[in-house]
Amino acid sequence: MDETRKPTLIASVQRALHLMEVVASHPNGAPAKQLSREAGLPLATTYHLLRTLAHEGYAMRLSDGIWVLGDRVQTLQGQSKTQQLLARIRPTLIALRDELGVASYFGMHVDDEIRIIDIADGPRAPRVDLWVGFDDAAHATAIGKCMLAQLDEDRRRDYLSRHPLVDLTPHTITEPRRLLSTLDTQSGLSLDHEEYAIGTGCAAVPVTDATGTVVGALAISCRSTKLPKIEASVHRMKATAARIQRTLSLTI
Repeated sequence: MDETRKPTLIASVQRALHLMEVVASHPNGAPAKQLSREAGLPLATTYHLLRTLAHEGYAMRLSDGIWVLGDRVQTLQGQSKTQQLLARIRPTLIALRDELGVASYFGMHVDDEIRIIDIADGPRAPRVDLWVGFDDAAHATAIGKCMLAQLDEDRRRDYLSRHPLVDLTPHTITEPRRLLSTLDTQSGLSLDHEEYAIGTGCAAVPVTDATGTVVGALAISCRSTKLPKIEASVHRMKATAARIQRTLSLTI
């Protein structure tokens, strides 16, 4: 490929994007004639582009003729923040995967639910087979228990009232009182001894923000026979959690 060759650009897309930038520069909106002038576009072209953007939800014409950005732009912005978070966290998860030879995971509290945000795995470090949806299995995983332990008593009981303790293996904790007792005795490291899947063990450590408030958890999964070795390397997981914390401070 000739890197000196100029890329093929689509002029109409360039004009539409530039027009959206001009619309965005007016917090209170602006009429088409003003947008046309500031964008350096013919008025007819501006109208065609605005109607197309409005049809797709990226622009909206108010009753007084003023044009503003459409609701779909906000949707894209929210998705973009998630992608930016992934782009910053993924290299850190991959580094931990390669260092310990295990699949690595990052999870966060999102809308009162426990969500897996990203996973770094590979042929030599396969992820655990999520044969049961994570929403129904947080109690049986190290990352889930780590994040449940971060909740205050009322939020924890609310979460458990909405998520029954499903029996996944003979090792799964299904008694609420026993689970709560286990959560209260955790000391910075949560473990899953074949509670989610036979033959698989997991470990998780909390991830805090700059103020020390816990916002998520970093976890790994491996063969259950390898878990004691991972426990001995918990300092490496905590160092990775600290790097993620610094990433979050730049992203959130």
